[in-house]
Amino acid sequence: MQVPLSILVYRRVLASPDRLFPEALDAGRFEQQLRLLRRWFHVLPLAQAVRRLQERCLPGRSACITFDGAYAEHATVALPLLQKLGLPATFFVASGFLDGGFSWTDAVIELVRNAPGDRLHLACSGLGSYDIGCPVRRRAVIDMLLASLASLAPEERLARVRAMAPRGAPAMLVADQLLALHRAGMEIGAHTVSQAALSSLSNAGARAEIAGGRERLEHIIQAPVRLFSYPCGKPGCDFEQRHASMLRAQGFDAAVTTAQGVARPDSDPYALPRFTPWAGSSGALLLRLGGHLLKRA
Repeated sequence: MQVPLSILVYRRVLASPDRLFPEALDAGRFEQQLRLLRRWFHVLPLAQAVRRLQERCLPGRSACITFDGAYAEHATVALPLLQKLGLPATFFVASGFLDGGFSWTDAVIELVRNAPGDRLHLACSGLGSYDIGCPVRRRAVIDMLLASLASLAPEERLARVRAMAPRGAPAMLVADQLLALHRAGMEIGAHTVSQAALSSLSNAGARAEIAGGRERLEHIIQAPVRLFSYPCGKPGCDFEQRHASMLRAQGFDAAVTTAQGVARPDSDPYALPRFTPWAGSSGALLLRLGGHLLKRA
């Protein structure tokens, strides 16, 4: 019997609702989802679930909770809720964001969010002047800037963002918070150093990103790191089979992607699909999870 495994992927869990991004998950809705998962699913640590999936002894309605990124709120907001409800999770951390790193997308969002007045002037960064007189316009400017900057080469994009928003991005994990996650019983997985898509790098560069990210995490938590999450994570676009071979050669046990779906016993352990929950109602989440379980991998 091919019992499937649902692997949920979260990114941010805000302390309170965000009026610019009403669809973003906040602590209240995250707790509702955790309660739903605890009631209807067997929530397992990812390493155990993958092993049992391959051994074909996975309980029915099994699920895993995973996080991508390196946000401080993973330790300050998500961890207390996981502990409150007694649920395990796996945190995939891009080591280069620890201790003061930042995401360019977050930096742009916070720049527009916190800009005073009704206009945002970015001529010094090679961009224009924008009307941000209401929340709807601010959100539209954020979406436009993110799309425009995403088309640039990484080096040019980073230079533009640093000129636009030298500070103000959301706080990232520090080493002590990462260690606290580990000591709380949460799994720590690797997510490279810079969170660059592996397909954008040379083979040597990809190997260095994989090994370097893992090495720093293991140094901090003083324990092996054997799980991996592909940055961006779209199969055939952000990573290829050669990168799975690199992970296998470096001794990783499994890797997760951002491909939608459930994992089955015959799934490639180095290309496991996941499921992105909505921030909507618990009922909608349950229906979505059920729909994914009924699909064939």
